[in-house]
Amino acid sequence: MKKENMAVLLTCHNRKNKTVACLKSLYQADIPSQYLVDIYLTDDGSTDDTAQAINELFPEVVLIRGNGKLFWAGGMRLAWEKAMEKKSYDAYLLVNDDVVLHPNFFMNLLETDAYAYANTGKRGIYSGATIDSSSKKVTYGGSRVNNYLFVVRLKMLSPVRRPQKCQITNANILWISKDVVNKIGIFDNHFTHGIADYDYSLQASKKKIPVLLAPGICGTCSDDHGKNWSSNQNSLKQRIAYLRSPKGLAYSEYLYYVGKHFPMFLPYSYVMLWLKTLFPFIWERVKS
Repeated sequence: MKKENMAVLLTCHNRKNKTVACLKSLYQADIPSQYLVDIYLTDDGSTDDTAQAINELFPEVVLIRGNGKLFWAGGMRLAWEKAMEKKSYDAYLLVNDDVVLHPNFFMNLLETDAYAYANTGKRGIYSGATIDSSSKKVTYGGSRVNNYLFVVRLKMLSPVRRPQKCQITNANILWISKDVVNKIGIFDNHFTHGIADYDYSLQASKKKIPVLLAPGICGTCSDDHGKNWSSNQNSLKQRIAYLRSPKGLAYSEYLYYVGKHFPMFLPYSYVMLWLKTLFPFIWERVKS
């Protein structure tokens, strides 16, 4: 049986317990013996002894030191680049370090890969859905785009017994085939923290690459994003800083993303971002 080489990519910053729990769940998962798995983890300047814990508990993990300013997308790009320098992999598995993987997650992704190839003759991108451990609601996975030209809405899918087509994926659990990387590369350098996974899956969709949500639930992960605007209780200066922050509204990066994929949505997006920032009390009323 042909051996398949897979690189698992993660990045972390100061959440040692979650990172360790994620890696433990990966090692406890059911992964067929023909898959040779290498793990690459970017530790982006953690000060909570994450690196020491990883070295002690998982010495085989390739630990890459960041400068503390990479954020999520930057840390994932660095791990991805290091993996590609070392070996030619058949697939890349991107995992958020706050995910606890279910034992059968890999088999769900394998089923999706077989489905994609059988139905399209191509290999693609497959997202594994996660749920909140308390509410059991779906938190991350795949979404379909409802494009009304001037307004774009996303509809998150609930996993079923078979793979489902989608256009946008979260990279909390994301399988990316070698063929995809050969066609579109890795994450766009324009993105510092978020949005990179949305952009990547949309690029693939435009190139007719299969983008699918895997069947079943692949892991648990809480939605820790909260509100995506800064409260009226903060000063205008603080709200503008949040608007421009990579971990806030990521103003310039978000407008770049919208202009790249949904240019007719740009006017609405521009107004929306500034409305959230200048008049958050209005946005509170709209959302409620």
